[in-house]
Amino acid sequence: MMKYIAQLIIISLFLCSCSPKEKVPFEDGLGDYPVLKNVLENVDKYQVQIIYSRIERNEHGNALMTDFTVNLDDTRYFYPASTVKLPVALLALEWLEEQNIEGLTAETTMLTDSVRPSQIPAFVDYSAKDSLPSIAHYIKKILLVSDNDAYNRLYELLGQDYINQKLVEKGLGHTIINHRLSYVASPEENRIVNPIRFVDSTGNVILELPERRTETTYSNVDNPTIGNVYYEGGSLVNHSMDFTFKNKLALSDLHGIVKRTIFPMSFVEFDRFAINEAHRNFVLKYMSMLPAESDFPKYPKSEYWDRYSKFYLDGNDKSDFPANIRIFNKTGEAYGHLIDASYYVDFEKGIEFFVSAVIYANEDERLNDNLYEYDEIGFPFFAELGDYLYQLESERKKMIPKDLKKFKFEYQEN
Repeated sequence: MMKYIAQLIIISLFLCSCSPKEKVPFEDGLGDYPVLKNVLENVDKYQVQIIYSRIERNEHGNALMTDFTVNLDDTRYFYPASTVKLPVALLALEWLEEQNIEGLTAETTMLTDSVRPSQIPAFVDYSAKDSLPSIAHYIKKILLVSDNDAYNRLYELLGQDYINQKLVEKGLGHTIINHRLSYVASPEENRIVNPIRFVDSTGNVILELPERRTETTYSNVDNPTIGNVYYEGGSLVNHSMDFTFKNKLALSDLHGIVKRTIFPMSFVEFDRFAINEAHRNFVLKYMSMLPAESDFPKYPKSEYWDRYSKFYLDGNDKSDFPANIRIFNKTGEAYGHLIDASYYVDFEKGIEFFVSAVIYANEDERLNDNLYEYDEIGFPFFAELGDYLYQLESERKKMIPKDLKKFKFEYQEN
């Protein structure tokens, strides 16, 4: 009976929190946010999509999430850029745990070989403390500065079949990952992945994987195109660019991946990434770590400033990062698109929320000319959106205070 009464109280408080006096997200309080307001009034022009998840806690501290969306459409294609690196990083850890081989860990040396001209070997990584590549070090580089080569190595470890089948199994059915990044290769070459060896500290082989080929063709069946013209090899091509064989990651899937990482227990078991708590905390640490806080790799602050990949605090702002805030996120930037999927936390005020958004800032509809309106529209949009939602959360009454200590990490490296 007491439990029933407690539940009624929580429901009553929740209904009060949604009273008419509370600002309606994306409708009220936009007067101080001119770029955000302009984008919201022109959603088709900017092809913007937004998902904002409010978080409440029940009496057990479990997260209860309510989504608010703008122009969300899983069937509308946008190029996901580097955001595909997050699910691949998570799946690399899931694959590792499935092997269950003694001596094979995330820190084990991973040597990538090549047996054809389209493949590139990787036997050393001078950014690592021991100058050797590993799954863990590749994930660090992906999450700290969105390193393309690090992603490519994990893509080559897993292959298209493993990646895409696992994502479908987890209910992420609007995603296709079928190519390396910043890497010239045909769709056929991307279906073939390198041979790989894992070796111990004395050079003994722990696990050896041959070259593998995907027989299934993973492509965007709707044959999406972007832009009106594009540059290729210095020449202007007078028609839209074809993205049939490019990666795809719908915003709802990306938002769901971040949610699964932060609150895995909010999902049924087969929808989660099957990684242990130590590996999950490893991912969370480097999702939220600032580049300058890393010793291996070492990143100069002049090139990788604190907000470099934290769009909701203005990715162009080179001032210091607020000490009370951490953002666990993954961003993407390419072909006029900017994307950021984040779990935003203020430890002092007890604020937490999820926000994912994509915007297309390419007025002339020309691709590969590096003349996108990122600075005029894209980054200001994200900065204003982040501040707008932060202010909504600051004003909103919470049912139960949040204990966010488990999201505080020690960033000092040994």
